[in-house]
Amino acid sequence: MRGAIAGVETVNAKVLRPLHLGHLASAHASLGQVEVGLDLLCEAIQTLEKTGERFFEAELHRLRGGMCLTSGKEVEAEAALKRGLEVARLQEARLWELRAATSLAHLWRDQGRSPEARDLLAPVYEWFTEGFDLPDLENARALLDELIRASPKIGRSE
Repeated sequence: MRGAIAGVETVNAKVLRPLHLGHLASAHASLGQVEVGLDLLCEAIQTLEKTGERFFEAELHRLRGGMCLTSGKEVEAEAALKRGLEVARLQEARLWELRAATSLAHLWRDQGRSPEARDLLAPVYEWFTEGFDLPDLENARALLDELIRASPKIGRSE
């Protein structure tokens, strides 16, 4: 992946650099190299600030949140996930919003904040009208079902 990025940069192509760095960061994190991943995400975010190329911004913040959580940096993780959610909403990027909301809801569930997690995730999930067999929607639905079971008297009409 680094070779591919370097090859693209030899022809002075900076387009999609934040996206490429984000994927490279994910690859490093999946190999247990979370600090390398965090450094790459920092570079990606700095790059998008310089270039204004923001279409992958929400996902970069979500990825950063996940890596911070892996590193035990819970406060930073929550801030990054909230930033990813905010960016996705501003851009009206529903998939990125769903991913960020799902990640933040997981964190809040783990913190014992299931009602807040449910209230965050439910309206984002309900926006979708198709694609329910896609992994992102399946993951969100499974978490939402768990959150509803955790607090059945709130938000459930029977």
